[in-house]
This record gives sequence, C-alpha cells and structure tokens, in this order.
Amino acid sequence: MKVRDVLILEDAANDLEDGRFFYSQAEIRVGEYFWDSLISDIESLVIYAGLHNKRYGFHLMFARRFPYAIFYYVKNQVAYVVAVLPMRRDPSWIRKRLKERN
Repeated sequence: MKVRDVLILEDAANDLEDGRFFYSQAEIRVGEYFWDSLISDIESLVIYAGLHNKRYGFHLMFARRFPYAIFYYVKNQVAYVVAVLPMRRDPSWIRKRLKERN
C-alpha cells in the first residue's frame, strides 16, 4: 500500500527527542545519528507503509540501526506514526504506552 504522506504525531515526536537525548548522553554525535537514522526509517513508510505486521493494534516496523520500533497506522493514504519506542523495555511498559495513545 502506497501512502502519500507520513505524519509524526506529537507523542512520537517526544519519543524521538527522548531517544536523541538518551544517546547524546552516551557519546558525542550519537544522538544526532539516532535522530537521522530514525527519521530515515520513518520516511521509508512512504513506500513500505501497511506491509508490516500488527502488534498492539498498530503496524510495527523495527528501526534498522537502533533497538527501537516505530508503531503506526494508515488512514486515507497517510501513515500516522504513533510511537517510537525502545524495544529493550519491558513489554508491559510498551503495551501501556501504546494503550495510552490508542
């Protein structure tokens, strides 16, 4: 399914900022690399949206370079990114975050 646009919702944008901050604390420039990598993955949804399996009610795409997952849904040819979450967290934490955004 091809989409015409990808929108990052506010909560997902905050998730990206949290990830950038976390990786910035680890080493210089890693936070920016995290940001660029995840934005690139999200932009690829223009081509690949809807092809990913669903989990917790959303499509789930794993990031290529970091242990993160991008949760999204497609409506009216637009992919809406709902969450960008670290997959090393407890699954109940992930479920809770996604339930809050449903």
